Amino acid sequence: MQTIATLSLVPSPDVSTQALAWLESIVEQQQWPLRTAHKLKLCLDEALTNVALHGFKGLEDQPHIKLVALQEGPTILLDIIDNGLPFDPTRKTVAPLATTLDETDMGGHGLRLMRHYLQDIQYRRTDQHNHLRLVAAIDPAAD
Repeated sequence: MQTIATLSLVPSPDVSTQALAWLESIVEQQQWPLRTAHKLKLCLDEALTNVALHGFKGLEDQPHIKLVALQEGPTILLDIIDNGLPFDPTRKTVAPLATTLDETDMGGHGLRLMRHYLQDIQYRRTDQHNHLRLVAAIDPAAD
């Protein structure tokens, strides 16, 4: 398994913007296909937004987030490590889709999208840190 890049962040309103710029530079460097780049950016943005909005409420300690991009053959692993509140998204059930527009709720579909685009989502809690791993296949290059 090869570590491609790491990034340390402090939770803030622009944490996703910083992370997506970092990911975009990796995508260009590694020359991953556009579909792969799209799904990685979508899933990273969703996960980081939730960490930044909900993960540090009421915590006074030095909040931090670390991102690690790894590659193992045709698989990309994006690790999101933070010292926020424990939260395991792999245990969360996704509500069924609404059948009409009147029944539709805004938001709450990020996990559904992540499960659609990713091969796997893994979580563990160690040493007061959340470790969320997003596992994605590198898509075939478009002809």
